[in-house]
Amino acid sequence: MTAPASLTVDLNALSHNFHALEAVSGVPVHPVVKANAYGLGAVPVAKRLLTEGARTFFVARLNEGVALREAVGPDPTIYVLDGCVGGAAGALKAANLRPILNHADQIIAWNSIGGGACGLQIDTGMNRLGFRPEDAPGPFGGLEMVMSHLACSDDPAEPMNRRQRDAFAAASARYPDALKSFSNSGGCFLGPDYAFDVVRPGICLYGGGPEGRPDGRLKAVATLTAEILQIRDLPAGESVGYSRGFIADRPRRIATCGAGYADGVFRSNSPGGRVWAAGALRPILGRVSMDVIAVDVTDADVSLGDHVELFGANRPVDDAAAAAGTISYELLTSIGNRCERAYIGRAD
Repeated sequence: MTAPASLTVDLNALSHNFHALEAVSGVPVHPVVKANAYGLGAVPVAKRLLTEGARTFFVARLNEGVALREAVGPDPTIYVLDGCVGGAAGALKAANLRPILNHADQIIAWNSIGGGACGLQIDTGMNRLGFRPEDAPGPFGGLEMVMSHLACSDDPAEPMNRRQRDAFAAASARYPDALKSFSNSGGCFLGPDYAFDVVRPGICLYGGGPEGRPDGRLKAVATLTAEILQIRDLPAGESVGYSRGFIADRPRRIATCGAGYADGVFRSNSPGGRVWAAGALRPILGRVSMDVIAVDVTDADVSLGDHVELFGANRPVDDAAAAAGTISYELLTSIGNRCERAYIGRAD
Protein backbone atom coordinates (compact mmCIF):
# COMPACT_ATOMS: atom_id res chain seq x y z
CA MET A 1 0.00 0.00 0.00
CA THR A 2 1.36 3.41 -0.97
CA ALA A 3 -1.64 5.65 -0.23
CA PRO A 4 -2.10 6.82 3.38
CA ALA A 5 -5.69 5.55 3.39
CA SER A 6 -6.22 2.03 2.14
CA LEU A 7 -9.01 -0.52 1.86
CA THR A 8 -8.30 -4.24 2.01
CA VAL A 9 -11.08 -6.57 0.84
CA ASP A 10 -10.76 -10.15 2.09
CA LEU A 11 -12.52 -12.28 -0.51
CA ASN A 12 -11.83 -15.39 1.55
CA ALA A 13 -13.97 -13.86 4.30
CA LEU A 14 -16.59 -13.01 1.66
CA SER A 15 -16.63 -16.68 0.66
CA HIS A 16 -17.10 -17.70 4.29
CA ASN A 17 -20.06 -15.34 4.64
CA PHE A 18 -21.62 -16.59 1.39
CA HIS A 19 -21.61 -20.17 2.64
CA ALA A 20 -22.72 -19.12 6.14
CA LEU A 21 -25.78 -17.48 4.57
CA GLU A 22 -26.46 -20.61 2.54
CA ALA A 23 -26.36 -22.64 5.73
CA VAL A 24 -28.56 -20.36 7.83
CA SER A 25 -31.19 -19.85 5.12
CA GLY A 26 -31.12 -23.38 3.72
CA VAL A 27 -31.63 -22.17 0.13
CA PRO A 28 -29.41 -20.82 -2.68
CA VAL A 29 -27.88 -17.38 -2.19
CA HIS A 30 -28.22 -14.82 -4.98
CA PRO A 31 -25.78 -12.05 -4.02
CA VAL A 32 -26.66 -8.38 -4.21
CA VAL A 33 -23.70 -6.54 -5.74
CA LYS A 34 -25.34 -3.16 -6.38
CA ALA A 35 -23.47 0.09 -5.63
CA ASN A 36 -20.19 -1.56 -6.65
CA ALA A 37 -20.78 -4.40 -4.17
CA TYR A 38 -21.48 -1.91 -1.39
CA GLY A 39 -18.28 -0.06 -2.25
CA LEU A 40 -16.00 -3.10 -2.20
CA GLY A 41 -15.76 -3.81 -5.95
CA ALA A 42 -18.52 -5.61 -7.84
CA VAL A 43 -16.21 -7.29 -10.34
CA PRO A 44 -13.75 -8.97 -7.93
CA VAL A 45 -16.62 -9.79 -5.57
CA ALA A 46 -18.77 -11.40 -8.27
CA LYS A 47 -15.86 -13.29 -9.80
CA ARG A 48 -14.95 -14.81 -6.46
CA LEU A 49 -18.56 -15.69 -5.68
CA LEU A 50 -18.85 -17.41 -9.04
CA THR A 51 -16.11 -19.79 -7.92
CA GLU A 52 -18.15 -20.47 -4.77
CA GLY A 53 -21.26 -21.43 -6.73
CA ALA A 54 -23.19 -18.19 -7.15
CA ARG A 55 -24.96 -18.02 -10.50
CA THR A 56 -27.39 -15.10 -10.11
CA PHE A 57 -26.63 -11.51 -9.07
CA PHE A 58 -28.67 -8.40 -8.36
CA VAL A 59 -27.71 -4.83 -9.24
CA ALA A 60 -29.76 -1.65 -8.96
CA ARG A 61 -28.91 0.27 -12.13
CA LEU A 62 -28.67 -0.54 -15.82
CA ASN A 63 -25.08 0.71 -16.04
CA GLU A 64 -24.09 -1.53 -13.11
CA GLY A 65 -25.55 -4.50 -14.94
CA VAL A 66 -23.81 -3.68 -18.23
CA ALA A 67 -20.43 -3.36 -16.50
CA LEU A 68 -20.93 -6.60 -14.57
CA ARG A 69 -21.99 -8.47 -17.71
CA GLU A 70 -18.82 -7.36 -19.50
CA ALA A 71 -16.76 -8.65 -16.58
CA VAL A 72 -18.40 -12.02 -15.88
CA GLY A 73 -19.39 -13.10 -19.39
CA PRO A 74 -22.67 -14.40 -20.78
CA ASP A 75 -23.55 -17.20 -18.37
CA PRO A 76 -24.51 -15.70 -14.97
CA THR A 77 -28.00 -14.30 -14.53
CA ILE A 78 -28.09 -10.59 -13.66
CA TYR A 79 -31.28 -8.89 -12.44
CA VAL A 80 -31.69 -5.10 -12.47
CA LEU A 81 -33.81 -3.88 -9.56
CA ASP A 82 -34.75 -0.55 -11.17
CA GLY A 83 -36.55 -2.56 -13.82
CA CYS A 84 -37.23 -1.29 -17.32
CA VAL A 85 -36.80 2.46 -16.79
CA GLY A 86 -37.44 4.97 -19.55
CA GLY A 87 -35.92 3.77 -22.80
CA ALA A 88 -33.75 1.11 -21.18
CA ALA A 89 -35.48 -1.94 -22.64
CA GLY A 90 -33.21 -2.24 -25.65
CA ALA A 91 -30.03 -1.84 -23.61
CA LEU A 92 -31.24 -4.41 -21.08
CA LYS A 93 -31.92 -6.88 -23.85
CA ALA A 94 -28.60 -6.19 -25.59
CA ALA A 95 -26.66 -6.89 -22.39
CA ASN A 96 -28.70 -10.00 -21.53
CA LEU A 97 -29.98 -8.42 -18.31
CA ARG A 98 -33.25 -9.24 -16.61
CA PRO A 99 -35.36 -6.33 -15.35
CA ILE A 100 -37.36 -6.59 -12.16
CA LEU A 101 -40.65 -5.12 -13.41
CA ASN A 102 -42.19 -2.78 -10.86
CA HIS A 103 -45.29 -1.31 -12.49
CA ALA A 104 -47.53 -1.69 -15.54
CA ASP A 105 -45.63 0.76 -17.74
CA GLN A 106 -42.47 -1.29 -17.28
CA ILE A 107 -44.26 -4.43 -18.42
CA ILE A 108 -45.50 -2.58 -21.50
CA ALA A 109 -42.00 -1.28 -22.26
CA TRP A 110 -40.42 -4.73 -21.83
CA ASN A 111 -43.03 -6.42 -23.99
CA SER A 112 -42.69 -3.74 -26.67
CA ILE A 113 -39.28 -5.17 -27.63
CA GLY A 114 -40.36 -8.78 -27.37
CA GLY A 115 -40.11 -9.31 -23.62
CA GLY A 116 -38.17 -12.29 -22.35
CA ALA A 117 -36.76 -13.43 -19.04
CA CYS A 118 -37.59 -10.99 -16.23
CA GLY A 119 -38.68 -10.67 -12.64
CA LEU A 120 -41.66 -9.07 -10.91
CA GLN A 121 -41.68 -7.16 -7.62
CA ILE A 122 -44.63 -7.24 -5.23
CA ASP A 123 -44.74 -4.40 -2.70
CA THR A 124 -45.83 -6.05 0.56
CA GLY A 125 -45.65 -2.93 2.70
CA MET A 126 -42.41 -1.06 2.15
CA ASN A 127 -44.08 1.34 -0.31
CA ARG A 128 -41.00 1.74 -2.41
CA LEU A 129 -40.90 -0.20 -5.69
CA GLY A 130 -43.27 -2.87 -6.96
CA PHE A 131 -46.93 -3.69 -7.53
CA ARG A 132 -49.34 -3.63 -4.64
CA PRO A 133 -50.69 -7.18 -4.25
CA GLU A 134 -54.16 -6.22 -5.46
CA ASP A 135 -52.71 -4.60 -8.59
CA ALA A 136 -50.24 -7.32 -9.56
CA PRO A 137 -50.67 -8.79 -13.04
CA GLY A 138 -51.44 -12.40 -13.75
CA PRO A 139 -48.76 -14.82 -14.92
CA PHE A 140 -47.10 -13.86 -18.20
CA GLY A 141 -44.43 -15.16 -20.53
CA GLY A 142 -40.80 -14.81 -19.49
CA LEU A 143 -41.50 -14.38 -15.78
CA GLU A 144 -38.70 -16.21 -13.96
CA MET A 145 -38.79 -14.69 -10.48
CA VAL A 146 -41.22 -12.97 -8.11
CA MET A 147 -39.74 -10.99 -5.24
CA SER A 148 -40.54 -8.60 -2.43
CA HIS A 149 -38.44 -6.72 0.12
CA LEU A 150 -38.55 -6.71 3.91
CA ALA A 151 -38.71 -3.31 5.60
CA CYS A 152 -37.77 -4.31 9.18
CA SER A 153 -35.70 -7.47 8.94
CA ASP A 154 -33.03 -6.00 11.25
CA ASP A 155 -35.60 -6.25 14.06
CA PRO A 156 -36.77 -9.89 14.37
CA ALA A 157 -39.46 -8.91 16.89
CA GLU A 158 -41.14 -6.43 14.53
CA PRO A 159 -44.66 -7.76 13.65
CA MET A 160 -44.44 -6.24 10.17
CA ASN A 161 -42.00 -9.01 9.17
CA ARG A 162 -44.72 -11.64 9.53
CA ARG A 163 -47.34 -9.45 7.85
CA GLN A 164 -45.08 -8.95 4.84
CA ARG A 165 -44.16 -12.62 4.74
CA ASP A 166 -47.79 -13.71 4.71
CA ALA A 167 -48.72 -11.11 2.09
CA PHE A 168 -45.89 -12.30 -0.15
CA ALA A 169 -46.84 -15.95 0.27
CA ALA A 170 -50.40 -15.18 -0.82
CA ALA A 171 -49.45 -12.94 -3.74
CA SER A 172 -46.62 -15.09 -5.08
CA ALA A 173 -48.85 -18.18 -5.12
CA ARG A 174 -50.34 -16.72 -8.30
CA TYR A 175 -47.07 -17.50 -10.09
CA PRO A 176 -46.44 -21.20 -9.53
CA ASP A 177 -43.73 -21.45 -12.19
CA ALA A 178 -41.58 -18.55 -10.95
CA LEU A 179 -38.87 -18.64 -8.29
CA LYS A 180 -39.88 -16.87 -5.08
CA SER A 181 -37.38 -14.52 -3.41
CA PHE A 182 -38.27 -12.63 -0.25
CA SER A 183 -35.39 -12.38 2.20
CA ASN A 184 -32.61 -9.83 2.26
CA SER A 185 -29.68 -10.18 4.69
CA GLY A 186 -31.74 -9.89 7.86
CA GLY A 187 -34.46 -12.10 6.42
CA CYS A 188 -31.98 -14.95 6.04
CA PHE A 189 -31.94 -15.20 9.84
CA LEU A 190 -35.70 -15.01 10.47
CA GLY A 191 -36.39 -18.69 9.93
CA PRO A 192 -37.11 -21.21 7.17
CA ASP A 193 -40.57 -19.91 6.36
CA TYR A 194 -38.99 -16.62 5.25
CA ALA A 195 -36.54 -18.28 2.85
CA PHE A 196 -38.88 -19.35 0.02
CA ASP A 197 -36.78 -20.48 -3.00
CA VAL A 198 -33.74 -18.16 -2.92
CA VAL A 199 -32.42 -15.33 -0.73
CA ARG A 200 -30.81 -12.03 -1.76
CA PRO A 201 -28.34 -10.92 0.93
CA GLY A 202 -26.23 -7.81 0.64
CA ILE A 203 -24.70 -6.33 3.81
CA CYS A 204 -24.15 -9.69 5.53
CA LEU A 205 -22.02 -10.85 2.61
CA TYR A 206 -19.76 -7.89 3.29
CA GLY A 207 -19.43 -8.38 7.04
CA GLY A 208 -22.32 -6.36 8.48
CA GLY A 209 -24.56 -8.09 10.98
CA PRO A 210 -28.23 -8.88 10.26
CA GLU A 211 -29.41 -6.71 13.17
CA GLY A 212 -27.01 -3.80 12.67
CA ARG A 213 -24.47 -5.15 15.14
CA PRO A 214 -21.60 -7.65 14.85
CA ASP A 215 -22.59 -11.29 14.39
CA GLY A 216 -20.11 -14.05 15.22
CA ARG A 217 -21.25 -16.17 12.28
CA LEU A 218 -19.91 -13.60 9.82
CA LYS A 219 -16.37 -12.44 9.13
CA ALA A 220 -15.06 -8.94 8.44
CA VAL A 221 -14.55 -8.46 4.71
CA ALA A 222 -13.50 -4.80 4.53
CA THR A 223 -10.64 -3.23 6.45
CA LEU A 224 -10.06 0.52 6.17
CA THR A 225 -6.74 1.74 7.54
CA ALA A 226 -4.85 5.02 7.76
CA GLU A 227 -1.11 5.53 8.02
CA ILE A 228 0.38 7.52 10.90
CA LEU A 229 1.91 10.55 9.21
CA GLN A 230 3.15 12.43 12.29
CA ILE A 231 3.32 11.99 16.07
CA ARG A 232 3.52 14.94 18.43
CA ASP A 233 3.25 15.78 22.11
CA LEU A 234 0.30 17.99 22.98
CA PRO A 235 0.65 20.15 26.10
CA ALA A 236 -2.31 20.61 28.44
CA GLY A 237 -4.52 23.49 27.35
CA GLU A 238 -3.69 23.32 23.63
CA SER A 239 -6.30 22.36 21.04
CA VAL A 240 -6.50 19.98 18.08
CA GLY A 241 -7.98 20.68 14.67
CA TYR A 242 -10.61 23.05 13.33
CA SER A 243 -12.69 25.16 15.74
CA ARG A 244 -10.61 23.90 18.67
CA GLY A 245 -12.69 20.72 18.57
CA PHE A 246 -10.60 19.15 21.34
CA ILE A 247 -8.73 20.91 24.15
CA ALA A 248 -6.24 18.82 26.11
CA ASP A 249 -7.03 18.52 29.81
CA ARG A 250 -3.59 17.01 30.38
CA PRO A 251 -0.49 16.30 28.28
CA ARG A 252 -1.31 13.96 25.41
CA ARG A 253 0.51 12.24 22.59
CA ILE A 254 -1.35 12.43 19.32
CA ALA A 255 -0.91 10.71 15.94
CA THR A 256 -2.01 12.45 12.78
CA CYS A 257 -3.34 9.72 10.46
CA GLY A 258 -3.88 9.95 6.71
CA ALA A 259 -7.63 9.50 6.30
CA GLY A 260 -10.44 12.03 6.46
CA TYR A 261 -13.94 12.62 5.25
CA ALA A 262 -12.74 12.50 1.62
CA ASP A 263 -11.82 8.87 2.32
CA GLY A 264 -15.07 7.96 4.07
CA VAL A 265 -14.29 8.88 7.68
CA PHE A 266 -17.47 10.70 8.64
CA ARG A 267 -17.23 14.09 10.36
CA SER A 268 -19.80 12.75 12.81
CA ASN A 269 -16.98 10.69 14.34
CA SER A 270 -16.26 13.86 16.31
CA PRO A 271 -16.31 13.47 19.26
CA GLY A 272 -17.20 9.78 19.75
CA GLY A 273 -15.13 8.03 17.08
CA ARG A 274 -12.56 5.35 17.82
CA VAL A 275 -9.87 3.56 15.87
CA TRP A 276 -7.93 0.39 16.62
CA ALA A 277 -4.23 1.00 17.22
CA ALA A 278 -1.54 -0.84 19.18
CA GLY A 279 -3.99 -3.45 20.45
CA ALA A 280 -6.74 -1.16 21.75
CA LEU A 281 -9.48 1.23 20.72
CA ARG A 282 -8.25 4.81 20.86
CA PRO A 283 -10.27 8.02 20.52
CA ILE A 284 -10.30 10.39 17.58
CA LEU A 285 -9.53 13.87 18.92
CA GLY A 286 -11.12 17.02 17.54
CA ARG A 287 -12.78 17.45 14.15
CA VAL A 288 -12.34 15.02 11.29
CA SER A 289 -10.65 16.90 8.45
CA MET A 290 -10.84 16.23 4.73
CA ASP A 291 -7.53 14.37 4.68
CA VAL A 292 -6.52 13.52 8.25
CA ILE A 293 -7.67 12.64 11.74
CA ALA A 294 -5.92 13.02 15.06
CA VAL A 295 -5.82 9.98 17.36
CA ASP A 296 -4.91 9.84 21.03
CA VAL A 297 -1.93 7.46 21.28
CA THR A 298 -0.84 8.49 24.78
CA ASP A 299 1.11 5.55 26.28
CA ALA A 300 0.67 3.52 23.05
CA ASP A 301 3.60 1.86 21.29
CA VAL A 302 3.21 3.33 17.80
CA SER A 303 5.62 4.74 15.24
CA LEU A 304 5.55 6.73 12.04
CA GLY A 305 4.33 4.53 9.21
CA ASP A 306 2.17 2.31 11.42
CA HIS A 307 -1.48 2.00 10.47
CA VAL A 308 -4.62 2.50 12.52
CA GLU A 309 -7.79 0.56 11.69
CA LEU A 310 -10.96 2.57 11.09
CA PHE A 311 -12.93 -0.65 10.73
CA GLY A 312 -12.12 -4.28 10.10
CA ALA A 313 -11.55 -7.43 12.12
CA ASN A 314 -10.63 -5.48 15.28
CA ARG A 315 -13.14 -2.65 14.86
CA PRO A 316 -16.34 -4.20 13.42
CA VAL A 317 -17.96 -2.13 10.71
CA ASP A 318 -21.27 -2.06 12.60
CA ASP A 319 -19.57 -0.63 15.68
CA ALA A 320 -17.70 1.96 13.63
CA ALA A 321 -20.94 2.96 11.92
CA ALA A 322 -22.81 3.29 15.21
CA ALA A 323 -20.09 5.56 16.60
CA ALA A 324 -20.56 7.82 13.57
CA GLY A 325 -24.35 7.81 13.95
CA THR A 326 -25.00 5.81 10.79
CA ILE A 327 -25.25 2.25 9.48
CA SER A 328 -22.71 -0.10 7.94
CA TYR A 329 -24.32 0.22 4.49
CA GLU A 330 -23.58 3.94 4.38
CA LEU A 331 -20.11 3.55 5.83
CA LEU A 332 -19.04 1.02 3.18
CA THR A 333 -20.57 2.82 0.23
CA SER A 334 -18.93 6.11 1.30
CA ILE A 335 -15.33 4.89 1.06
CA GLY A 336 -13.48 7.42 -1.07
CA ASN A 337 -12.15 6.65 -4.53
CA ARG A 338 -8.64 7.78 -3.62
CA CYS A 339 -8.31 4.98 -1.05
CA GLU A 340 -5.97 2.40 -2.45
CA ARG A 341 -7.63 -1.00 -2.83
CA ALA A 342 -6.09 -4.41 -2.25
CA TYR A 343 -7.80 -7.79 -2.56
CA ILE A 344 -7.04 -11.02 -0.76
CA GLY A 345 -8.14 -14.19 -2.58
CA ARG A 346 -8.97 -12.79 -6.02
CA ALA A 347 -10.39 -15.25 -8.53
CA ASP A 348 -8.75 -13.54 -11.52
